[in-house]
Amino acid sequence: MTKPVISSIAVVGAGALGSYFGGMLARAGTKVTLIGRSAHVDAVNRDGLLFQGLDREQRIPVPATTDISAVRDAGLILFCVKSLDTEAAAAAMAPHLASDAVILSLQNGVDNSERIGLHAGNEVIPVLVYAAANIPAPGRVRHTGGGNIVIGRLKKFRGGGESDRGHLNGIAALFADAGVAVKVSEDIEADLWTKLLMNCAYNAISALGQSHYSRMVAMPDVNRLMRDAAGEVVQVAKAKGIRLPGDIVETAMKLADAMPQTMSSTAQDIARGRPTEIAHLNGYVVREGETLGVATPVNRTLNALIKLLEQQSMRPSSSA
Repeated sequence: MTKPVISSIAVVGAGALGSYFGGMLARAGTKVTLIGRSAHVDAVNRDGLLFQGLDREQRIPVPATTDISAVRDAGLILFCVKSLDTEAAAAAMAPHLASDAVILSLQNGVDNSERIGLHAGNEVIPVLVYAAANIPAPGRVRHTGGGNIVIGRLKKFRGGGESDRGHLNGIAALFADAGVAVKVSEDIEADLWTKLLMNCAYNAISALGQSHYSRMVAMPDVNRLMRDAAGEVVQVAKAKGIRLPGDIVETAMKLADAMPQTMSSTAQDIARGRPTEIAHLNGYVVREGETLGVATPVNRTLNALIKLLEQQSMRPSSSA
C-alpha cells in the first residue's frame, strides 16, 4: 500500500480515542496536532502525552491546542468528537479546512459522516473503531483493549477507479505503519450497522450495571438481554435493506473476549456527569424502527433508562 502525501494530521476532539490514535501516529513519526479541552491540552503541552499502552508506557511530544483553526495545515483530520457534538464541531471546523483535506469520522453511530458533510464540502470517510481507551487524568491516555479499525468509502464518494482505491489504501497504510490493524471495507454501510449493533448490545448495559464487558457476557440473563437488543438492530437493518452477516449476534458477543476489562464510553460519560451518545445508538435504532414499522422494545427501554440515569448524573449536587 502506498501512503498518500499528508503533510500533517489534526485530531479534532482529542479525548480518549483521539489521543490514543493521535499518539500512535505521532509515535510513528507523523506530524500530529491534538485539538481538545484546555486541561488536557495544557498538560500535553507542558509534559507531552503520557501514553499508557497495554505493554509499555512512554511520553510522546505532540503539540496540542484548543483552537479549531489549527486544522488549516492538515491534510487529514481525525474527527473524534461525541456524536451529539458533530454538527457544531463540523461547522466550527469547516471555514479553516484546506480544500483537499480528508476527514476521517472515528465516531459511534451510522450517520455522522452525512452530518459532517452538511457543513464541510470535503470528503468524509467513516472509520469503525474497535478499541477502548480512557483519560485517567489530563495529559494521559490509557489503552484498555482492542485497537483495530475498519475504513471505507461511502457510496456517494465511490468512484470505482484505481486512484480512489489507492488513496484509501494509502490512508490505511499510514495507520498500519503506526501499529494499528486496519481493514479496508467493501461495504462500509453494513460495517457501520455492525458497529452500531455492538454498541447497542454493550454500551447502555455496561453503564446501567457499571460493569466490564466480560462480566456482562458471563451472566446468562444479561447475555440474553444483549442478544435481544442486537437482534432488534438486525431487524431494523434488514428493513432498511442492509444485510448483516447471519452470525453477527454471535460475533458481537465475542467482543468481550478482546476487551474484557472495558467499560463502555456511555458508562464513562455517566461516571463523569457528561451527556451520553445514547440518542445516536439505541435511540437511533428506536427512531428508525418507528419509521420502518419494526418494534424495538429492548432498545427503547435501554435508551429511556440511560436518559434517566444521565439526567441524574448531570444534576448538580445539593450542598448540605
